[in-house]
Amino acid sequence: MTEGHAAQAHTTTTSTGEHHGLIGASPVLLTGMSGAGLSTAARVLEDKGWYVAHNLPPRLIVDLILLCAEEASPVQKVAVVTDVRSRMFEGTMTQVISELKSRGIEPTVLFMEARDDVLIKRFDNVRRTHPLQGKDTLQQGIERERRVLSWIKEDADIVIDTSEMSVHDLRRSIESSFDTMANDRQHVTVQSFGFKHGAPRDSDLVVDVRFLPNPYWVPELREYRGIDKPVSDFVLSQEGAKPFIDNFVDMFTTMRAGYRHEGKNFITISVGCTGGHHRSVAVAEELGRRLREAEGLDVSVLHRDIRR
Repeated sequence: MTEGHAAQAHTTTTSTGEHHGLIGASPVLLTGMSGAGLSTAARVLEDKGWYVAHNLPPRLIVDLILLCAEEASPVQKVAVVTDVRSRMFEGTMTQVISELKSRGIEPTVLFMEARDDVLIKRFDNVRRTHPLQGKDTLQQGIERERRVLSWIKEDADIVIDTSEMSVHDLRRSIESSFDTMANDRQHVTVQSFGFKHGAPRDSDLVVDVRFLPNPYWVPELREYRGIDKPVSDFVLSQEGAKPFIDNFVDMFTTMRAGYRHEGKNFITISVGCTGGHHRSVAVAEELGRRLREAEGLDVSVLHRDIRR
């Protein structure tokens, strides 16, 4: 299936002057397509010390988060998993988010996604029916769910496409992101990938570094990866590599204020080469290093296809 976010300790004050007990992190609303990895993501958060509630009606989501936000609450990090079945109850996720924001609580919405063919395969493997399938086909159930959830995916803070990820990849991604996130900062994930395995669908910016010479064709470098110094030195020393990275960092710096203004504090940069082993990995590592030098950024680096 892989990525998410935890915040540094702080005390939130509502517009009415209340103080919240959620000093560990802003609450997370975890939702998305059935079969895309919601249960796995929830288990990761539980393992990291989050209090996780499953499939609450919208009204109860607000009540739970407000309860956890009380000063005397023992819960410092709370996540609520809500899937398409919650629509049977009165209220919507939009109303939940609006109600929380009116009380000075800014939730993080994490949306889990996967391709139709992957979802169909996963449902077939576990011999389950889709919650919106009814008497129709599995494909029709998935299409209905996409329509129902399209608006929340559009407004989500983080979208994770698990189509090409293993359970272990997903765990590493979420752990990496949530371990470093601070509420008052922008959060950047730089991930390498191989175009032959498909471009990530959860990207905000896609960078193609196939213009650089491929270390695969250098016999003594072929078995190494971009995280290894011989390959990294080879890639970054090529003509055009440094100017490209300099220009990209400059471009991204000019974009940050716009992202912030539009309320986008979670940004995914995907760096691709042919197989996702050498050039993309080396460039992603260097971009991560450079971006960590900027103030107000939390940066995680992931390598989707490095083990393929």
